[in-house]
Formats: sequence, C-alpha cells, structure tokens
Amino acid sequence: MTRNVRRVQLAPAYILHHRPYRDTSRILEVLTRDHGRITLFARGVRGPKAKLASILQPFHLLLLSWSGRGEAAQLAGAEVAGQAAVLPANRLMASFYLNELLLKLTTRHDPVPAVFEDYHATLEDLRGGRALEPTLRIFEKRLLDAVGYGLDLASEAQSGRPIEAGGYYHFRPAQGLIPTVAQAPGALAGRSLLSLGIERLETQRELEDSRRLLQAALAQCLEGRELSTREVARAVARREKS
Repeated sequence: MTRNVRRVQLAPAYILHHRPYRDTSRILEVLTRDHGRITLFARGVRGPKAKLASILQPFHLLLLSWSGRGEAAQLAGAEVAGQAAVLPANRLMASFYLNELLLKLTTRHDPVPAVFEDYHATLEDLRGGRALEPTLRIFEKRLLDAVGYGLDLASEAQSGRPIEAGGYYHFRPAQGLIPTVAQAPGALAGRSLLSLGIERLETQRELEDSRRLLQAALAQCLEGRELSTREVARAVARREKS
C-alpha cells in the first residue's frame, strides 16, 4: 500500500548543515520547531540562476515548505522569517559549534520545541554581543536536559545531600557529583555548580568549572565522537599563539 505524501507549509526552521547533491542540488539538515531535525532534498538551488541560494543559509530563521514520503522529503519553498542582525564574524565558530552539537545529539523526527527555542535565543544572544562563554555553557546545559542527559546540580550522587557552596566535587559520568577536597586535581567548586544550576555564571572560576563539567557530560553523550568545530578552534588558537 502506498503511503500518502506528507506536505508541510511554512514551518519555522534553521539549516544546520548542507552538502552538494548532484550538479545543482543540495541535501539539507534542518532543525524545525514542530517536526524535529529532518533531512530535505533541495533541487536546483546551486548555480548563478538559483533563486533560493541566498535564502538557504545557516543561522537565519526560515519558513520552509516540503513534501514527500519516508525519511527525506523534497523542499518545495523557502522564505526568510523577518530580518535579523548580521552574526558577527567572531561568533561564527561558536555558532557552527551549536549546529554540530544539535546534529550529533538530537534525534531525527523527534520534535523538541524547547531545543529550537533555546537555539534561536542563543543565536540572538550571539548577535547581540552577549558574553560568549556563559552563553555557550547555558546552551550546553539546556541541550543536555532536553535530550535526557540532564545534570543534577543540586545534590550529591550517592548520598543525596545538597551541594554546598563551600564544598568541592568530582563529576563521574553516569553517576553524578561526588564530594572531594579542594586540593584534589580537577575539583569543581560547589558554588560553581550552584551557579550553573541557576544559569548565572559570573566569575572566572564558575565559567571554568562549568566548562570542564559540561565537556565531560557531553563527551559521555557523544560516545567518543569528535567535534570538528573544537578541533578547528584549537588549531586557530595554536596558530594565533605561534
């Protein structure tokens, strides 16, 4: 029995990644608010006469229409959803990092509107000049929550005792936060954990502890898969120091 063709009109979406397909087409990886992450075939969008080439760009909120059966549908139309400020050049790498996290941690066809809204808000923060490090850490924290790997930042893993601002802890993947001493290598300050829990990172110690904690939690979710944006960022940093 032939399945009915599914048609979607003007769905809010962002392009996370695209790659060439045949001579004039592209395959798009798209994050939508109401349909989750999907793959679309966009025919005839490459070349000097392609009308949609300037529209199908990352980091712009779009309204996409598509139709088809199965896993990958055909793009039927696209338009920009209003005007947005230009993303500063020094925020592009961070924005591609967000896209890579979404590509590797979200599941196709699993709508999670909160992820879409957090991504949209984070891009707006990056455009608006908000401090980079706390913006990225809060996005990472919220994404882990949304995909089912949320961190318990309020209590110890084994005893259930509340995290103390003056205490120190180690993070053990698949377990949680374990009390330790201030002198222990890699110790995380309780104050930093509580600050991350309320999404208010202000001091350098809070930012550094949050970065190390979230990096470890993300590594567990990624199961050994490398993030190419991190490699590029490290290469750029090495080149700037040389």
